[in-house]
Amino acid sequence: ACLLILCLPACSSQIPEGAPKSAIDQSDEEGFKRQRLRMVEQQIKARGIESEAVLQAMSKVPRHRFVPAPQASFAYEDHPLPIGHGQTISQPLIVAYMTEAAEITANDKVLEIGTGSGYQAAILGEVAKVVYTIEIIPELAASATQILSELGYKNVHVKTGDGYLGWPEHAPFDGIVVTAAPDQIPQALVDQLAIDGKMVIPVGTTSQQMVIVTKTREGVVQRKTIPVRFVPMVSKPGASK
Repeated sequence: ACLLILCLPACSSQIPEGAPKSAIDQSDEEGFKRQRLRMVEQQIKARGIESEAVLQAMSKVPRHRFVPAPQASFAYEDHPLPIGHGQTISQPLIVAYMTEAAEITANDKVLEIGTGSGYQAAILGEVAKVVYTIEIIPELAASATQILSELGYKNVHVKTGDGYLGWPEHAPFDGIVVTAAPDQIPQALVDQLAIDGKMVIPVGTTSQQMVIVTKTREGVVQRKTIPVRFVPMVSKPGASK
């Protein structure tokens, strides 16, 4: 199916703090569920996402729990949202796209770089056996850990660290999903990808493209797909990339 993506992830536009809230009360979980199912039908499925596992995950995970309270009423709309510390939670379609592109199965071990709010990690936790996710900002790692724990994701493990280094203790990974953009693909992540595994990563500075990296016994294959805009991937001072 043809996948058309017009709205880019992690863009700089933000919903004003004083913006009017939707008609659905933030404590109305049934209302949020209706919004979530409508999001999946209109924003995700209708625009080319076909994986049943991904669609089910997007239908289940409560995105409103992963955004600041003032943004909760916008959680199921078709755009990214600010989560503090200069970071964003990506547009729902991009989360679904990256998860599907990684071709993750129920027995897979997955690495995520850039935990952020924890939402992408939760989606990955629904489709994979185990997820290891790294966040360089301690406050975001702590809040994501708390939310994931409250929602019962025992198969998602969060640590504060430098994503450029990956998580070698648990390598190789069947899939790697990177939610921030380096200027080039970190070699450490390629090294930690399993044979036949896929890494989905936005690459670039002023101009970014999503790249799907497939590791084979013969070598590494890169395929550029869609234009995107993510926050930059940062490293700890003095760290080697």
